[in-house]
Amino acid sequence: MSRILDPRNWASWRPFGLGLRKPNNYLELWKAFRSVKGSRRYAWRILNQGTCDGCALGTQGMRDWTMDEIHLCNIRLRLLPLNTMPALDHHALTNVSGFVGKKSAELRELGRLPYPMIRRAGEPGFTRLSWPEALEVAAAGLRGSRFGVYLTSRGMPNENYFAAQKAVRAMGTNNIDNAARICHSPSTVALKETIGAAATTCSYTDWIGSDLIVFIGSNPANNQPVAMKYLYHAKKAGTRIAMVNTYREPGMDKYWVPSNAESALFGTKITDEFFGVNVGGDIGFLNGVLKHLVENDWIDRTFVAGHTADFEAAKQAVAAQSWESLEALSGSTREDMLRLARLLGEARSAVLVWSMGITQHSYGEDNVRAIVNLALARGFVGRENCGLMPIRGHSGVQGGAEMGAYATGLPGGLPITPETAAKFTDIWGFEVPSAPGLTATDMIDAAHTGDLDALVSSGGNFLEVLPDPAYCREALSRLRLRVHIDIVLSSQMLVPSEGDVLLLPAQTRYEMVGGVTETSTERRIIFSPEVEGPRVGEAWPEWKIFTELAARVRPDLDVRYTGTPEIREDIERAVPFYAGIAGLRAFGDNVQYGGAHLCPGGHFPTADGLGRFSAVTLPSLDRPDGSFTVATRRGKQFNSMVHERRDGFNGAMREAVLMSAYDADRLGLPDGTPVELTALGERARTYRGRVLRAPLMPGNLQIHWPEGNVLLDESRRSPDARIPDYNAQVTVKPL
Repeated sequence: MSRILDPRNWASWRPFGLGLRKPNNYLELWKAFRSVKGSRRYAWRILNQGTCDGCALGTQGMRDWTMDEIHLCNIRLRLLPLNTMPALDHHALTNVSGFVGKKSAELRELGRLPYPMIRRAGEPGFTRLSWPEALEVAAAGLRGSRFGVYLTSRGMPNENYFAAQKAVRAMGTNNIDNAARICHSPSTVALKETIGAAATTCSYTDWIGSDLIVFIGSNPANNQPVAMKYLYHAKKAGTRIAMVNTYREPGMDKYWVPSNAESALFGTKITDEFFGVNVGGDIGFLNGVLKHLVENDWIDRTFVAGHTADFEAAKQAVAAQSWESLEALSGSTREDMLRLARLLGEARSAVLVWSMGITQHSYGEDNVRAIVNLALARGFVGRENCGLMPIRGHSGVQGGAEMGAYATGLPGGLPITPETAAKFTDIWGFEVPSAPGLTATDMIDAAHTGDLDALVSSGGNFLEVLPDPAYCREALSRLRLRVHIDIVLSSQMLVPSEGDVLLLPAQTRYEMVGGVTETSTERRIIFSPEVEGPRVGEAWPEWKIFTELAARVRPDLDVRYTGTPEIREDIERAVPFYAGIAGLRAFGDNVQYGGAHLCPGGHFPTADGLGRFSAVTLPSLDRPDGSFTVATRRGKQFNSMVHERRDGFNGAMREAVLMSAYDADRLGLPDGTPVELTALGERARTYRGRVLRAPLMPGNLQIHWPEGNVLLDESRRSPDARIPDYNAQVTVKPL
């Protein structure tokens, strides 16, 4: 890493950016110190001895495998109270009327769930149960019923995912899904289809020294802040950074890396080239870039001819799309498309990175296919400083699908077919269902229509993460049994039900005897040991909860484990590319499956060894005159866990309606003006907020998630991955 100061990349000559709008990272340290009063020694051990349970970069302690420097981000600091707080007073839950309507942050602050508890229909609150009693209630409600299971990515390790999916399948259903469904499921579908591997093809070290990094619908400054240090070093190495987005994110424009002296003092200019597109206009823009690559002969013809298929179909598809249609859809210009095409065409190496801005659309799979087309056209796969990277926002989400906690996939990401089901029937000794199960969104639909009897939710909060909270609330209330497994109280637990509601207390990853593993964005399987410290009540590891439950639902089977080492051995048998996981047993132990690069030398793990181009058609995105397209964004939060009402990057409060200066001036709406957004459609969906000017593309708005979910149509989902569409068309009315 270069140690020479480079003023060309400085964001400001003001020491520490004094007076500029930006997060105060050192204040975050102080807040974290205050938040763990009484548990600071334990918190310090977690930071130094544990694998991060925040985003999926996967630091071990406060270091990682990309650079030999301290690595600590605000997200991890904000999660410390969840891992160290004492138990709540369970007697306070005997009547929950006083908790109804409270924000999730207020409920979390009550403390950890210490004991199993039950609320029967018509009762005002919860009463304590023993574990055997709670498991018998749950087993009685699941035995012979139609049920579904959902697992969040909240710090959940591979061992929990694997044991849970095996237990659920032993109970006779494939109705198990996880948080990957509502974030990167389109990436999983499209990558598996085009390159044969549903994971990042490169490593974070490939950012540093690459000619070009292109971020498409991704904002690491908010969601993976520890990654900004990699970008600082990439800029020092001469890497150019381009951003394709509706909003010129302030944190991706300039960033102050707190643990690096030069960046902390002067900041770092991150984005060199910005390309503005409409919400949902990515395919129009990306297809335009491919069209330019073809017309200017900037294609790596040797790579395309020797390592890919279906290039002619993709070429003909973009040739048939007029520049006028591409510009109208994207909101960009032919010239801007040429500008990015030239950057790609002149680059010897590039990494293409994307996230929720690409996937959370009703055509998210096609968005990803359009990105893959660009990488294949330039041969940016399977070699150093190149790759396709669906950057993960949560430490458990990559492993969730690979462990088989997926309604549409078995361990190893295998599709659910009679042949693959038979394979796991032989491995496990019980019949594995051979048809795909209900996805997370399908479970809510089934509950709403009365076609689901019971739901087990391990972490997560459907009221906050899915479109139309009122619809989700109605669905939850109609179930005969709900089992909520978590470490803290959430608002969905308080929804009255037609049947029993069980609360089962879970352990954090740092409490689990035998340690656990997570899989990072770069496919690194990392061991996280048990960390010495206080333990809460009678909390159990989730792998034990699910396997003990299965033992009661199916007493003729036994899928229980003696501990996490045995689970890792089972994982290695079931998922061959996880070879080495069984040998991970100490802090720092890790193995990167597939090595530094998937598809090495352009050899793809597809049936014929070739990567596949896609003929991506343009979606229909007609927006009526006078309306806007609104997207949901993240602020000062982790997943749906909101940490602050104000975002330090742009000053936006949670009720902010981000609007371009052009649109605000055109409508005569000064900053702070109260407005009502009304979604177009048959049902009345409204949201009230306050205007805040921001560098957005005209005709587009952004509001915070999950608050803005009230505007979203729960029926809009992508065709293959079944991901919800987290965008809407709205009108704006001043109040």
